[in-house]
Amino acid sequence: MRLRLEARGAPSAAMAWATPPAAVLATLVAGSVLFAGLGFDPLQSLYSFFIQPLTNAYGIGELAVKGAPLIICAVGLSIGFRANVWNIGAEGQLTMGAICGGGVALALPDAGWWLLPVMVVAGAAGGMAWAAIPAFLRTRFNANEILTSLMLSYVAVLILSYLVHGPWRDPAGFNFPESAMFPDTGMLPVLWEGTRLHAGVLLAVAVVLAGWLLVSRAFLGFQIAVAGMAPAAAGYAGFRGKRLIWLSLLIGGGLAGLAGLGEVAGPIGQLRPTVSPGYGFTAIIVAFLGRLHPLGIVPAGLLVALSYIGGETVQIELGMPVAVAGVFQGMLLFFLLASDVLVRYRVRLTRPGELVA
Repeated sequence: MRLRLEARGAPSAAMAWATPPAAVLATLVAGSVLFAGLGFDPLQSLYSFFIQPLTNAYGIGELAVKGAPLIICAVGLSIGFRANVWNIGAEGQLTMGAICGGGVALALPDAGWWLLPVMVVAGAAGGMAWAAIPAFLRTRFNANEILTSLMLSYVAVLILSYLVHGPWRDPAGFNFPESAMFPDTGMLPVLWEGTRLHAGVLLAVAVVLAGWLLVSRAFLGFQIAVAGMAPAAAGYAGFRGKRLIWLSLLIGGGLAGLAGLGEVAGPIGQLRPTVSPGYGFTAIIVAFLGRLHPLGIVPAGLLVALSYIGGETVQIELGMPVAVAGVFQGMLLFFLLASDVLVRYRVRLTRPGELVA
């Protein structure tokens, strides 16, 4: 006897929405085993990881601060994923948004109230420009956007490193590789005193609402969905495939750039060699955990943001390795993919030589 996967005739929509909670539950069980294997009390460790960070105002503020860039990036990525346009370079687009928006702040340190809006536009434009490269290569040369967008992420990080080690390094920064601090007019205002909760969270809310309108109410959202599910039907209906590729990548890049601007104009306040702990890559998990729907991405983004905060908490409180957060995110993605397989396929026992219909 052996196990085989047999395609289901009509995958259940209810099962598709039930798999994210199932993946979260499986991750908690596996995490308990992981903590026990490391020699820690599983219940105490889970409490420190998932509950303790939310027992004070600062922790709640940090949840929103870390969730905002994840949600913004994931909404943008989900638009492309719906159209089968696989933008894996949100991390690079986020970095370029930080560079372009931050560059405006450094070039205009004495500007007035209008500086921040210009930085927001520059950040989104920087992300869009970086996403336009794989869009052009895909539509002109049929280059795989997975590879091109991914490789450009590392190019963007190297550009940022060059700038903060060279021409944009703060002369009064004691030779540290970082830019000068942004002026007050170039910083997102803090919304909750005693925390780092800033106005970038409001941008995330606006992005979610705009994304919901796009996928649920706009004709463009319908075109994107059809192009992803039935490319031949989309072509027959007159939907322009290359146009949808450009739009999908530019939307994803623009929102990633906006997330990058939110990081440097929010909690960081300057340019550094690293402006993101990997939000652009982690947003891929968030997008699929939220079922590529803007409203589903919100709780998914907050859950994954909690993994960042929980990882820091157990490192401080229990002395666990800093990599615990990454392990939890990896397990979550693994169980989500495994659950998705069971949505589309059923497991069947077969004898050697038995024909399967």
